[in-house]
Amino acid sequence: MVFTFFLVLLGACQSSTPQHSISTSQIQEPTRTYATQHVILVVIDGVRYQDSWGDSTLANVPRMARELVPQGAFHPQFFNQGETLTTAGHVALTTGHHQKIENDGTEIPDFPSVFHYYRQFTGAPASKAWIITSKDKLEVLARTSSTEAAAAFAPSVNCGVNGLNTGYRPDTTTLRVAKQVLARHQPKLMLINLREPDTEAHEGDWNGYLKAIQQSDRLVADFWKWLQKQPRFQRNTTLLVTNDHGRHTGRRFKNHGDNCEGCRHISLLALGPDVKPGTVATRARSQADVAATMAELLGFPIPQRDGEPMTELFQQHALTGE
Repeated sequence: MVFTFFLVLLGACQSSTPQHSISTSQIQEPTRTYATQHVILVVIDGVRYQDSWGDSTLANVPRMARELVPQGAFHPQFFNQGETLTTAGHVALTTGHHQKIENDGTEIPDFPSVFHYYRQFTGAPASKAWIITSKDKLEVLARTSSTEAAAAFAPSVNCGVNGLNTGYRPDTTTLRVAKQVLARHQPKLMLINLREPDTEAHEGDWNGYLKAIQQSDRLVADFWKWLQKQPRFQRNTTLLVTNDHGRHTGRRFKNHGDNCEGCRHISLLALGPDVKPGTVATRARSQADVAATMAELLGFPIPQRDGEPMTELFQQHALTGE
């Protein structure tokens, strides 16, 4: 019944790229208290909306749709409003800014990330903030060319085979590493990149691409179940699941990188103690809102950002402090 209701709402909420525009803001201190003590962002690389949540059968995301959506909040109007490439998409998610950036790991972000600001404002060691990715080039997310004080507070990284320029690794390996880090260090912030849907699509392997989406679906669902069995993470961890970009529309699924709807339209799933269960959000949002939302949940500011916390996803008691 819940799943059917989700399908009806999902169909009613489809729309094109959001029209709202949010200007860069100065320091905004979070004013609410949340039950969340850990935030994990999972980025499933290069999944086109029509091949996942936009497919009415939900054949490629059955476990997230049936098991996880009733527990959390789903955002069907979620978009990449910057460069629809891997590095740029991840930079927007982690810094709250859309930056045109080289996609091969040779350029670093202009702004500090939510991980830098977390360490700066809380005094936490690097072991409490982690970037763990299947793609080696995403190690640049831990660095910045900014002259802000936050630039000195880099997070820990575990990317690709053995860091930048060492090659990609399987997503199953990345999830295994993430679980090891969580068990050993109990980090407060973590980003996990799953690369295989994007890689299979670039190979032009349609069936491989769909199977990779299905594998990501299983990995995320199993990861959430694992978190709920860990005493240190159950009932206090928020999981955000999204994409860095989609893919070209129509039969041009092999690549991405322009302004087409297929490249821009992505999704967001949120789970955690502060999330309103069974919610299908209606307000259009973009990647720039994710960093602000992560900071809001953990109670620290991001001095400069484009975007704002997605408080519409949260329980009313969390918003009022009741």
